[in-house]
Amino acid sequence: MTEPVRPSGRRPDELRAVLLEPGWAPYAEGSCLASFGATRVLAAASVETRVPPWLRGRGRGWITAEYGMLPRSTHERTDREAARGRQSGRTQEIQRLIGRSLRAVADLQALGEIQIRIDCDVLQADGGTRTAAVTGGYVALALACRHLQRIGAVKKPVLTDSVAAVSCGLWQGTPVLDLDYAEDSAAEADANFVLTGPGALVEVQATAEKMAFPRDRLDALLDLAEAGCARLAEAQRRALGP
Repeated sequence: MTEPVRPSGRRPDELRAVLLEPGWAPYAEGSCLASFGATRVLAAASVETRVPPWLRGRGRGWITAEYGMLPRSTHERTDREAARGRQSGRTQEIQRLIGRSLRAVADLQALGEIQIRIDCDVLQADGGTRTAAVTGGYVALALACRHLQRIGAVKKPVLTDSVAAVSCGLWQGTPVLDLDYAEDSAAEADANFVLTGPGALVEVQATAEKMAFPRDRLDALLDLAEAGCARLAEAQRRALGP
């Protein structure tokens, strides 16, 4: 059977053009502009010498994330959530995902009583904003951890591994990697995968959008995600340098 032509013209197993640019927020202890095709997410890591009240005196740190979309990151302007007085359920779910993903590869005991906040702001959205936030957020976090070691605030490496995320979906019946908005909005199923550098699973989010799908389709999506995250891990290594 002939594979359908994706709107972008990419092969089913092809990522969008990915660029991870460190240092975009010069006042932050670590930052990265993550570009997945037309999607742009700026991740900035801020070091705080205090932890949440429930962690005080326990000798371990914390890594958390905040996520937001700028008013004109999409085709039509949306109000800032601060102006509405509350965050949407989607925003809360995404920032919790980012935080969980980054903590999965961190030794919080090694961090000591320090908190690192990762602010992920979507400058331009064309699908996959949460996966770009996780992938770029890791680079920002790694740079902040290097800063802490350089100034002697931590004595040993905080990060135990790398972590990256990518979306996959069933588009016109075909498993495809790294959906842009045109594909995501018409997909029969979509999923987000978070994996460590060696390919261990951190989180899987999968949803049937139009009809239930069989187990072998999920396996095909996971295969695409493993290969895609391996390439993203390499992009992270290049961005971080030696």
